[in-house]
Amino acid sequence: MLTADLVTVRRRGDELRLAPTDDARRAAIALIATALAERARGEIGRARDEVEEALQETAAALEADLEDRVDSGGPGNPPGVPAFDRRLVGAVGKLVRDGLRFEETPAEAATALRRTLFREAAARRAAGAGPFDRAALLDDVARSRETTPAALERELFADRPGAQRLLAVEVRAPALMAADFELAEAQAVLLRATKVEAEVQARDAAAYRRLFRSLKFLRLLPVITRTAAGYRVEMDGPLSLFQASAKYGLQLALALPAIAACDRWTIAADVRWGAERRPLRFRLGGAAATGAPTRSELPDELATFVAAFERAETGWRVEREPAILDLPGAGLCVPDLAFVRERDGARVAFELLGFWSREAVFRRVDLVRAGLPQRILFAASKTLRVGEAVLDDTPTAALYVFSRVLAVRAVLDHLERLSP
Repeated sequence: MLTADLVTVRRRGDELRLAPTDDARRAAIALIATALAERARGEIGRARDEVEEALQETAAALEADLEDRVDSGGPGNPPGVPAFDRRLVGAVGKLVRDGLRFEETPAEAATALRRTLFREAAARRAAGAGPFDRAALLDDVARSRETTPAALERELFADRPGAQRLLAVEVRAPALMAADFELAEAQAVLLRATKVEAEVQARDAAAYRRLFRSLKFLRLLPVITRTAAGYRVEMDGPLSLFQASAKYGLQLALALPAIAACDRWTIAADVRWGAERRPLRFRLGGAAATGAPTRSELPDELATFVAAFERAETGWRVEREPAILDLPGAGLCVPDLAFVRERDGARVAFELLGFWSREAVFRRVDLVRAGLPQRILFAASKTLRVGEAVLDDTPTAALYVFSRVLAVRAVLDHLERLSP
């Protein structure tokens, strides 16, 4: 994923705009991606430091070549490129590097080998039987391990990131990277957002449900309301949180492809840009992005809880695809699960509010008090500093505050109290 410093933007008053990604720019992106990916494939098996040196060499050559083409207007110049953008080479290089897969050597093995070699070297020096011979030491230890001195030296510091070997190049096709480059830049802009609003339109309810489930998977706790044409989705930005979270920013950025999978979409974000954190407005929109990913599986912590709940003999079954709860004029709630009591069919929706926003808890409280008729249990981390008593006066809803993990017995107790 790109970082904010790699995005080419322009300011127009209080507006922040991406540089236009036209055919000429897409051609340059594809050219850069092709050259860097091909160079990386030629470095498979080499150490990360060597791969990085090779990519920097190729990037420098690309910068010089593109600059010459733009200046001279000679053959092969991407048509219509108005000016050379050095930042573009760095941005495409970041996306290529994201697709490089390096070996992961356990630190313990390298640490143990260093300890063995250093102790043996110290013992030989202490013996004082002549000048210390490093090559002889490596040769002796290599023979005892049935390997070669060269392989032993590679293993000696294999846990260092720079020594990790390149195993594979899993880079998207250059044409696809170029087609989605504007979306990648927009993701980087959202890392500096305080608030994001999206307007989405889709042809069927299933598309909306996939979007809402994707946002839930990312733990973003959106405020969703109907509009005349579709839905409005409002989300906090990472810079609006009490303590700005890089993880939350990443989750927000990952939501953009799910939004762009809708038939029509627009986003408007309040961002803080530059070293001075200047407040600006960022807008982007378009039609469905081809192949944009959506995710509907449960987050890990919720999947673990569901597995434990289903192993227990509770008398309740779990539904993983509950209905969206819509209170016209007040808002929407997208439960993660629904629990159904087997003996009488009593149903309780369940939403995990997670760890990000204390305000999100009170938005759900407001929705309940506005008249949400369905029984629902909310779960929030104690790190949000909200007490379960906030919903004590509502017979159809409850708040379960958990410490580290969701407890089956605690959830079951709440379910039974909500369904006498």
